[in-house]
Amino acid sequence: MKFASLLKPFLVLVITFGFTIFLLFEPTTNPPSTKRSDAMARSFILWLHGLGDSGPANEPIKTLFTSPQFKNTKWSFPSAPSNPVTCNYGAVMPSWFDIHEIPVTASSPNDESGLLKAVKNVHAVIDKEIDAGTNPNNVFICGFSQGGALTLASVLLYPKTLGGGAVFSGWVPFNSSILEQQTPEAKKTPILWSHGMADRTVLFEAGQAGPPFLERAGMTCEFKAYPGLAHSINNEELKNLETWIKTRLQGSS
Repeated sequence: MKFASLLKPFLVLVITFGFTIFLLFEPTTNPPSTKRSDAMARSFILWLHGLGDSGPANEPIKTLFTSPQFKNTKWSFPSAPSNPVTCNYGAVMPSWFDIHEIPVTASSPNDESGLLKAVKNVHAVIDKEIDAGTNPNNVFICGFSQGGALTLASVLLYPKTLGGGAVFSGWVPFNSSILEQQTPEAKKTPILWSHGMADRTVLFEAGQAGPPFLERAGMTCEFKAYPGLAHSINNEELKNLETWIKTRLQGSS
């Protein structure tokens, strides 16, 4: 797996999956008359990409989830709208919200207004899936870098308890006052946080600030540090994510 580097004068946080995969695709949706197995209830995984990236470029992630528990999983890889980004000198690129500086630290300024607009769009996707019949406890939001920050905000502000939120190389993109909008049900959603200790784009200190923040919010967070890992995501993290989600999936009633 390889990732594009970040170089001035245009710093672009781009995650691209450079590993080679030979895929055999088969339909992932069941006909309306098909009865789902009790052991494999319908589930939904929403993946939010990083700055400058796209949803389709991240789709190979789902091929690593080979356990039978994911047979009835629906994946969604949306792409962020194009917006000017301050840290990239106003260059227009796919971006969920504005980022003011690179590297991102634990004290970097936030774009809360842009973030909340993005959260509203994520919530609309989740609402649609739940309305279609997916148990909220089988809904998982995951994201890398900027997408990880959006994942965190989306989970914290969703009014229902979800299956979980997974943050990869992300940060806390808002002030503590935003927790006033949090519901008791949202506090029950577990968080998995993975961060490379050699990250020079979203500093490891920014990731480390996550668990204490979530603890103050009354939430549970499993934090995993990866020595030597820079601003990227590796197979070890994704396999751990597979296990983490698998243990939380709930069967049909």
